[in-house]
Amino acid sequence: MLSLLENKPLLIHFHIHHRRTGVTSSVENVLPYFENYFETYVFGNKVKWHNYLSYKELKKKLKESPTAIIHAHRNNEILRALWLRLLGYQFKLVVSRHAATIPSSLTLKLMRRADERIGLIDEMKKLPFDINIIGHGVITERFCPKENITIPELKQENYIIVAGRVRPKKGHDTFIKAMIPLLEIKPDWAVVIIGKVDDQQFVKELQELIAKHKLENQVYFISEVLDIERYYQASKATVIPSLSEGFSLVCLEAMASGSITVATKDVGVHSKVIKDSETGYLFEAGNTNQLNSLLTTIVNNKQPVSTETARAYIQKHWSAQVEATALKEVYLRPTKND
Repeated sequence: MLSLLENKPLLIHFHIHHRRTGVTSSVENVLPYFENYFETYVFGNKVKWHNYLSYKELKKKLKESPTAIIHAHRNNEILRALWLRLLGYQFKLVVSRHAATIPSSLTLKLMRRADERIGLIDEMKKLPFDINIIGHGVITERFCPKENITIPELKQENYIIVAGRVRPKKGHDTFIKAMIPLLEIKPDWAVVIIGKVDDQQFVKELQELIAKHKLENQVYFISEVLDIERYYQASKATVIPSLSEGFSLVCLEAMASGSITVATKDVGVHSKVIKDSETGYLFEAGNTNQLNSLLTTIVNNKQPVSTETARAYIQKHWSAQVEATALKEVYLRPTKND
């Protein structure tokens, strides 16, 4: 007698990368919601999941399964999937485009070979083939408001955070310049920059700017943390000053956690999820003065935004379960002949 697991279609997420990224988190967020419908595995590395496949096991599973789906997220993963298809293995290939930049000719060529394509934001509809727009979702049970959360290593009572990789296109310099006038008159406020450093020279320039204004004791640089939700919960606000984003999972996480969220207008998904001055704030990318004005409002506790309404919106429209449901429909859709 076949078990329930053996009756399910086979779903394998490919994730082959040298480090954890936002893609890693997005995969981890949805995997638990698939187990009732699929025999769910990961091929690759870095993803926190209990079912991994070696290459030998992958080929064995594909050979045994008449209804296999492979979901790839990067060119190297698509190439591996296409190699398996060349070897004669049968499966539905789903690929995701996570970056907001213009795809290379190689990327476009590889994506054309997929049975289904997924993009994160509406701008990706401009790509020269059919594509499903499915945004990322957050686990709202994890990212939720909590009172009386403190970060012991921070001396100040109030802080505003920026989370994400530290590099020029993330706009940290705009944020620091906007905060300097406030930090100079508000010694009980601090800035917390959380994330892996991609550009050491950029960080050096930020630190020199901070030192010039003698604010070293009010600006903290913290590497990647596993409990990022604690920082959202403890913060007075989260700022996403990015100049460009493929999506912006941080925006959803902060809103779900009850942190007042300030993000760049028309970047990533920001303008789609934030209703300006009601569920968060939007400002023009790179506009230091505009950001300073918004942060002044927050620091002076005069913000009219509703973090409760912001969280409710994320729960309804941008949860990991909502994302997983949309992905499931793509996985199970009959394959079209292009």
